[in-house]
Amino acid sequence: MTFLNSILNLSKKYDFPFDHWEYSNALTEESIQEIIKADIPDVTKHNLTYDGTRAIDDGAAEFREGIASGGKALKFRCFVTKENESRFPNLVKFINELQSQEIHQTLSKMINKDLSNSYVRVEVICDREGFWLKPHCDIKEKLMSGLIFVNNENESENLGTDFYNKKLEKVKTVPYKHNYGYLFTSGPDTWHGMEKKKIIKERRCVQVNYVTFKTDWKVK
Repeated sequence: MTFLNSILNLSKKYDFPFDHWEYSNALTEESIQEIIKADIPDVTKHNLTYDGTRAIDDGAAEFREGIASGGKALKFRCFVTKENESRFPNLVKFINELQSQEIHQTLSKMINKDLSNSYVRVEVICDREGFWLKPHCDIKEKLMSGLIFVNNENESENLGTDFYNKKLEKVKTVPYKHNYGYLFTSGPDTWHGMEKKKIIKERRCVQVNYVTFKTDWKVK
């Protein structure tokens, strides 16, 4: 199991500005290619601008709370589902790993949060010039959050996620390195986002969540 090996043997815990783990080589080359080739609409070609949220266009608040319908933003987001799984066979294998008892129990111990009755949610992301993400703490329904970066275009390592202290001062940037990720559990002071930065071509990554609301991928 590639992901299990990564979090067991290639991860490091940090406690500043909040508990989080960084890890490497969690994705197979086949999964990486699916992320690179995923067709994700460019919002700048649809008369939209990034508004500091993943919803992009002030889509319905219900969308951010985990209801899979509602909000125009849906067409700009690429969640791996049963409906499109044929496009992402290797990412489905990755999801199957995340569903496995061995992995979700390992993660439960790491983050001290029970994942045994949760669901996996994986989203392929392609951020382009103009993207930014306001400092925020994830909704409580996200039991575990994180990204795995796919920096195949040699973009700046500064394009990683920014972490903030309680005063919302940026204190750390997780480096945007190829096949490099981070994870943490939601909490009141887990402030993170991304400042406006120069993206030359695109910022590809995959978002990995364990959530309390229903998705197509219940843990086993």
